[in-house]
This record gives sequence, C-alpha cells and structure tokens, in this order.
Amino acid sequence: MANLTLNQNVNLLPKVAQGEYPLPVFHFQVSWKISDEEIVSGSFSEVSGLKGESQLLEYRDGYSTEYATRKIPGMRKDNNVTLKRGLFHGDNQLFERWVQISRLVDTDSLKGDVVIQLLGEDHKARVTWTLINAWPLKMESPGLKGDGNEIAVETIELVHEGMKIEHAPKSEE
Repeated sequence: MANLTLNQNVNLLPKVAQGEYPLPVFHFQVSWKISDEEIVSGSFSEVSGLKGESQLLEYRDGYSTEYATRKIPGMRKDNNVTLKRGLFHGDNQLFERWVQISRLVDTDSLKGDVVIQLLGEDHKARVTWTLINAWPLKMESPGLKGDGNEIAVETIELVHEGMKIEHAPKSEE
C-alpha cells in the first residue's frame, strides 16, 4: 500500500467551518455597453440563464471490440440570458434597442458586451459574467390585470456569442 502524504498547506476543513460562506444572490449589478456607450446599468431585479453546455457527439467504429459508443465533447452551446426589471415611466431604452435589432439595420454595431457582477458586502464585484456580443432577441412587456397588485416588470431575452466568468482575487485580511 502506498504511503499518502498531505501537503501541509492544504486545509481539509469545509469553507463554512473556516468562517467562509457562499455569496448571496440578491446583490448584483448589470451594465450593457455598445461601442463605449452605456445603454443600461444596474436596475434589474432578476437575471437567469447564466449557463452553457457542450453538445454530445457519439462515435463507434465498426472494428471496435466494445459494444458501445464513445462519448466525445462537441461544440459549446450558450444559453440565452433573461433580464427582468421594473417598468419606469419614460425609460424606453431596452425597447428601442430591441426595435433597432429587429429592423436588421446594421446589427453588428448594435451588439455589445453585457457585464453582470455579483457583489459582496462591500459592494465590490466578487464574480463577473461577461456576455460577449449580446443583443436582444425577445422583449416582453408586463401583463396587465384590473385586479392586479404587483409591480409592472418587463423582460428582455439576450443571445450572445460566448460567456466569460471571472472571480475577483481573494483579499488577504
């Protein structure tokens, strides 16, 4: 039996036992820039769809002695991201951006990076998701009800050409 030695720098206690806790999801900001012009910043109540996946390829050659296929990672597929925010009187920026894209007028100049930052207690970014070349695919206005008692929320669905995820360096205390 092999002798196992532990690296003295490895702490085997769970992070919570060390006094660290997972980040809460309720403190975040969103900014969307298109050619150095900030279109929208910060006023979203919900962000969903920050995920990606690899497509699966299966292969088996006829001479293989295994009676099963090999599973190989294929192309990356990025999901659409949905942003929700309260509807404010006079703020029509998202709708105007969607209309410009839907008219197919110089669409490349209307694509831009969307930066979503999960913030810590000190309001500094802890995790940053950057959606590359994002543009609005779908816009949804709030449902209206005569007996409704809720905030009017608009929804915008973004497509993008890739996502980067960055964690801020841990500060030494």
